[in-house]
Amino acid sequence: MYEIAVEQEFEAAHYLRGYRGKCEKMHGHHFRVVARLRARKLDGIGIAYDFTVLREQLGQVLARFDHTCLNEVAPFDSINPTSENIASTVFGELRGALKRDGVTVTSIQVWESPRSSVTYFLDED
Repeated sequence: MYEIAVEQEFEAAHYLRGYRGKCEKMHGHHFRVVARLRARKLDGIGIAYDFTVLREQLGQVLARFDHTCLNEVAPFDSINPTSENIASTVFGELRGALKRDGVTVTSIQVWESPRSSVTYFLDED
């Protein structure tokens, strides 16, 4: 089994509906997103999954969030744009974009600051 990881970043503003504290006001983050996937085997030239392809796929998912107010972008127009919800949304969208059998997205980690992150991962139970 092989684990492959790539990282992308995006800038966005958001506010948390129903939150009692400073995060209920509009504020911004420099989000860092780490996508991890597993591959059971290598292709004919010895690659588990092409880093370039994975970066492009993750970049396409994140492009619609970059330099926006997340509260105005689906699905965050109806659910809070928490780091937890961002991670699970990116997980689902990237999982749908994978182009090779035997490859599974295992986790998406979202950093909203250098010291705060959340990881959404595949529950293997």
